[in-house]
Amino acid sequence: MLKTRLLHPDILRSLASAGHGSKVLIADGNYPFTTGSNPSADIVFLNLAPGLLTVTDVLKVLVDAIPIEAAEVMMPADGPEPPIFSEFRQLLGHGIALQPLGRFEFYDAAQDSDLALVIATGEQRIYANILLTIGVVPPK
Repeated sequence: MLKTRLLHPDILRSLASAGHGSKVLIADGNYPFTTGSNPSADIVFLNLAPGLLTVTDVLKVLVDAIPIEAAEVMMPADGPEPPIFSEFRQLLGHGIALQPLGRFEFYDAAQDSDLALVIATGEQRIYANILLTIGVVPPK
Protein backbone atom coordinates (compact mmCIF):
# COMPACT_ATOMS: atom_id res chain seq x y z
CA MET A 1 0.00 0.00 0.00
CA LEU A 2 1.19 3.49 -0.82
CA LYS A 3 1.37 6.32 1.72
CA THR A 4 0.72 9.05 -0.84
CA ARG A 5 -2.77 10.37 -1.55
CA LEU A 6 -2.36 9.49 -5.22
CA LEU A 7 -3.17 5.80 -5.65
CA HIS A 8 -4.36 5.48 -9.27
CA PRO A 9 -1.86 3.09 -10.92
CA ASP A 10 -2.18 4.46 -14.47
CA ILE A 11 -1.72 8.06 -13.32
CA LEU A 12 1.26 7.08 -11.18
CA ARG A 13 2.85 5.24 -14.12
CA SER A 14 2.33 8.18 -16.47
CA LEU A 15 3.70 10.71 -14.00
CA ALA A 16 6.69 8.52 -13.19
CA SER A 17 7.59 8.32 -16.88
CA ALA A 18 7.15 12.08 -17.42
CA GLY A 19 9.86 14.56 -16.51
CA HIS A 20 10.66 18.23 -16.18
CA GLY A 21 8.77 20.17 -18.82
CA SER A 22 6.23 17.42 -19.48
CA LYS A 23 2.61 18.51 -19.28
CA VAL A 24 -0.52 17.11 -17.68
CA LEU A 25 -4.00 18.10 -18.84
CA ILE A 26 -6.88 17.87 -16.40
CA ALA A 27 -9.94 18.28 -18.59
CA ASP A 28 -13.62 18.95 -17.97
CA GLY A 29 -16.41 16.74 -19.30
CA ASN A 30 -16.84 18.85 -22.46
CA TYR A 31 -13.21 18.62 -23.56
CA PRO A 32 -12.41 16.63 -26.73
CA PHE A 33 -10.11 14.23 -24.86
CA THR A 34 -8.82 12.28 -27.86
CA THR A 35 -8.92 14.86 -30.67
CA GLY A 36 -7.86 17.84 -28.55
CA SER A 37 -4.67 16.36 -27.14
CA ASN A 38 -1.33 14.87 -28.15
CA PRO A 39 -2.13 11.47 -29.68
CA SER A 40 0.83 9.85 -27.91
CA ALA A 41 -0.24 11.09 -24.46
CA ASP A 42 -1.71 8.63 -21.99
CA ILE A 43 -5.42 9.19 -21.33
CA VAL A 44 -6.98 8.20 -18.01
CA PHE A 45 -10.76 8.34 -17.93
CA LEU A 46 -12.05 9.38 -14.51
CA ASN A 47 -15.35 10.66 -15.93
CA LEU A 48 -17.58 8.13 -14.19
CA ALA A 49 -20.70 10.31 -14.34
CA PRO A 50 -21.52 14.02 -14.71
CA GLY A 51 -19.92 15.76 -11.74
CA LEU A 52 -17.71 12.78 -10.83
CA LEU A 53 -14.77 13.41 -10.50
CA THR A 54 -14.17 17.15 -10.80
CA VAL A 55 -11.10 18.92 -12.12
CA THR A 56 -10.46 20.40 -8.68
CA ASP A 57 -10.70 16.93 -7.04
CA VAL A 58 -7.90 15.76 -9.32
CA LEU A 59 -5.86 18.95 -8.96
CA LYS A 60 -5.94 18.66 -5.14
CA VAL A 61 -4.22 15.29 -5.38
CA LEU A 62 -1.74 16.20 -8.14
CA VAL A 63 -0.52 19.30 -6.28
CA ASP A 64 0.82 16.98 -3.57
CA ALA A 65 2.23 14.44 -6.04
CA ILE A 66 4.25 16.50 -8.55
CA PRO A 67 6.18 19.77 -8.63
CA ILE A 68 4.21 22.24 -10.72
CA GLU A 69 6.16 24.87 -12.63
CA ALA A 70 3.37 26.50 -14.67
CA ALA A 71 -0.38 26.33 -15.25
CA GLU A 72 -2.26 27.29 -18.40
CA VAL A 73 -6.03 27.69 -18.52
CA MET A 74 -8.61 28.01 -21.29
CA MET A 75 -10.02 31.56 -21.24
CA PRO A 76 -13.35 32.40 -22.88
CA ALA A 77 -13.20 34.99 -25.68
CA ASP A 78 -15.86 37.15 -24.03
CA GLY A 79 -17.17 37.71 -20.54
CA PRO A 80 -15.69 37.42 -17.09
CA GLU A 81 -13.06 34.99 -15.90
CA PRO A 82 -14.58 31.59 -15.06
CA PRO A 83 -15.17 31.21 -11.28
CA ILE A 84 -13.14 27.98 -11.16
CA PHE A 85 -9.96 30.00 -11.79
CA SER A 86 -10.02 31.27 -8.20
CA GLU A 87 -10.17 27.65 -7.00
CA PHE A 88 -7.21 26.81 -9.25
CA ARG A 89 -5.20 29.68 -7.75
CA GLN A 90 -6.05 28.60 -4.22
CA LEU A 91 -5.00 24.99 -4.88
CA LEU A 92 -1.81 25.92 -6.74
CA GLY A 93 -0.60 28.42 -4.15
CA HIS A 94 0.98 31.82 -4.55
CA GLY A 95 4.00 30.78 -6.61
CA ILE A 96 2.03 29.75 -9.70
CA ALA A 97 0.22 32.30 -11.87
CA LEU A 98 -2.45 31.12 -14.28
CA GLN A 99 -1.50 31.71 -17.89
CA PRO A 100 -4.69 32.31 -19.90
CA LEU A 101 -4.92 30.97 -23.44
CA GLY A 102 -7.76 31.32 -25.93
CA ARG A 103 -9.73 28.19 -26.68
CA PHE A 104 -7.85 27.27 -29.86
CA GLU A 105 -4.48 28.29 -28.39
CA PHE A 106 -5.25 25.94 -25.50
CA TYR A 107 -6.08 23.10 -27.90
CA ASP A 108 -2.79 23.74 -29.72
CA ALA A 109 -0.87 23.64 -26.43
CA ALA A 110 -2.59 20.38 -25.44
CA GLN A 111 -1.66 18.81 -28.80
CA ASP A 112 2.04 19.58 -28.28
CA SER A 113 4.47 16.68 -27.99
CA ASP A 114 5.21 17.67 -24.36
CA LEU A 115 1.75 16.55 -23.22
CA ALA A 116 2.31 13.25 -21.38
CA LEU A 117 -1.03 12.69 -19.65
CA VAL A 118 -4.68 13.61 -20.11
CA ILE A 119 -6.99 13.09 -17.15
CA ALA A 120 -10.62 13.13 -18.28
CA THR A 121 -13.06 14.18 -15.55
CA GLY A 122 -16.80 14.46 -15.22
CA GLU A 123 -16.46 18.18 -14.38
CA GLN A 124 -19.58 20.08 -15.48
CA ARG A 125 -18.31 23.64 -15.08
CA ILE A 126 -17.28 25.13 -18.41
CA TYR A 127 -13.73 26.32 -19.11
CA ALA A 128 -12.57 24.08 -16.27
CA ASN A 129 -9.49 22.81 -18.11
CA ILE A 130 -5.97 23.22 -16.75
CA LEU A 131 -2.66 22.32 -18.35
CA LEU A 132 0.12 21.79 -15.81
CA THR A 133 3.83 21.85 -16.56
CA ILE A 134 5.86 19.52 -14.36
CA GLY A 135 8.72 21.21 -12.55
CA VAL A 136 11.91 19.95 -10.94
CA VAL A 137 12.45 18.04 -7.70
CA PRO A 138 15.53 19.68 -6.20
CA PRO A 139 18.21 17.57 -4.53
CA LYS A 140 18.04 17.20 -0.77
